[in-house]
Amino acid sequence: MRYRSQKVAYLFFATCMLLFSLQIIYGFIMGFAHIGWDGLHSVIPFNVARATHTNLLVVWLLSGFMGAAYYIIPEEAERELFSVKAAVVQWASLVLVSVTAIIGFHLNWWEGRKFLEIPRPLDYLVVVNVLLFIGNIGITAWKGRRFTTTGMVLFAGLFSAALLYLPGMITFDSQVYDSYFRWWVVHLWVEGVWELIMGGILSFLLIKLTGVDREVIEKWLYVIVGLTFISGILGTGHHYYWIGAPKYWLAVGGLFSALEPLAFLGMALYTVAMSRKGGKKADNRIALLWTVGCGIMSCVGAGFLGFAHTIPQVNIWTHGTLVTAMHGHLAFWGAYAMVVLGIIAYAMPQMTGRKLYRHWSAEWAFWTSNIGMLGMTGAFAVAGITQVYLERRMGMDFLAVQEAISVHFVGLVLAASLFTVGIVLYVWNFIMYGLPTDEALLDHVTPEIADDTVGAEMPAAM
Repeated sequence: MRYRSQKVAYLFFATCMLLFSLQIIYGFIMGFAHIGWDGLHSVIPFNVARATHTNLLVVWLLSGFMGAAYYIIPEEAERELFSVKAAVVQWASLVLVSVTAIIGFHLNWWEGRKFLEIPRPLDYLVVVNVLLFIGNIGITAWKGRRFTTTGMVLFAGLFSAALLYLPGMITFDSQVYDSYFRWWVVHLWVEGVWELIMGGILSFLLIKLTGVDREVIEKWLYVIVGLTFISGILGTGHHYYWIGAPKYWLAVGGLFSALEPLAFLGMALYTVAMSRKGGKKADNRIALLWTVGCGIMSCVGAGFLGFAHTIPQVNIWTHGTLVTAMHGHLAFWGAYAMVVLGIIAYAMPQMTGRKLYRHWSAEWAFWTSNIGMLGMTGAFAVAGITQVYLERRMGMDFLAVQEAISVHFVGLVLAASLFTVGIVLYVWNFIMYGLPTDEALLDHVTPEIADDTVGAEMPAAM
C-alpha cells in the first residue's frame, strides 16, 4: 500500500542528487591538487575543498536518510505522513543550512573542528531542523495502524543520530577532551546509529523486493542491531589511541574494533541470503543490485578495510594517512551511499509509475560507479602504504612524500572519472523519471486507506 504523502521524499532525493554531484566536483579539485594541478588554490584552498567535500557527504546522506524515512514510515505505519507541510519546511531549512555552510567555508567562516566544521549558529538551526523531522515521523509512527520492527529500527537510528549530534556542540579548551567528545558524534554516527538506519532501509527493501517473509528478515535485523551495539559503541576507542586518553583504550578499542566487522559481515550475509531465498524474481532488478551490493561492499569497505588498520599495532603507523582515506571512501560508499541509491532506485518507479530501471543507464550506472570506486580504493591503498613507508618508516619530510606519491593520484583521478560516469548515468536516470504523481501512488491505495488523509495535502509544486 502506498500513500500520497510519500511524494515528499522526492524533494530530499533530488537534493541528494544535487549535493552528491557537487561533492564529486570538490573531490576532483583535491585530486588534481595532489597531482600538482592546483590552479584553483587561490580561490578554493585545499582545506576549504576538503571541508566542503566531507560536509557535503554528510548532508546528502542525511538528506537521503530523511527521504527514505518519509517514504518508508508511512508504509510501515499504514497511514499518511502527519504533516507534509512541515516536511517541506524542514526540507527547505535543510537546503538553506547546507548552502549557508558551503558559502561560509569559502569565506573562512567555520568552527575548524574536523568533520564538525559548520559555524555554531548553524548548529542551532540543524537542531531545530532535526527536531521538526523527528517529530513529524514520530507522530506518524505513533498514530499509525501498526509499527513494525523495520520502522522501529529506522526511527531508533534516526532519533539516536539526532541525540548524538548534541555532544559535538560542546567545546573544550583541552584538545584531549575536545577530541574525546567530538568522536561521540563522528564515530557513533557512522559506526553506530547510522548502521541502524542502514539496517532499517535494507530490511524494507528486502521485504519489498525478495518476497521473503517479514518475520524472517526482521529476525536477521535484530541480530545486526545487537552486533552494532556490542561492537560499535566501545569500538569508539580506536579513535582514542593517540589523543592523550588513558592507555586502557588501546585494549578496549583494539578488541571491539576487531568485532565491528561482524556487523557488516552479518549485513552482507543478510542481504545475499535474503535475495537468494526470495520466492519471487524482483521486477526492479536494479534496486535489488544496489541493496545486495550495499551489504557486500560495506562488509569489504567498512568491515574488512576498517579492521585492517584500526588495531593499535597497525594504526600507530597508518592513522592520519591516505590509508584512512582508502577505508573511508569504500566504507561510506558501500554502507551508506549505496543504500540511499538503493531506496531511490526502488521509490522512484513507485512514485512516478515509470519503470526506467529497465533502461540501460540504470545498470551501467551501478557497474561503472562500483568499478570506479574499487579503482579509487586501490589507488588510495597504494598511495597510503607508500606514504606510511616513506614518511613514518624512512622519516622523509611530509611534503616530499606528498610529491613522491602524486603519481598515484593520476590513477585515482582516472578511477574517479569512471566513477563519475556511473553517477552521471544514475542522475540522468533519476531526472528521466520526472516528478511523482498521485496516480502512480494511488493505484495501490484501498478506499479505506484513501480516507486516511491527515496531513496528506501536497503542495502545488508537487
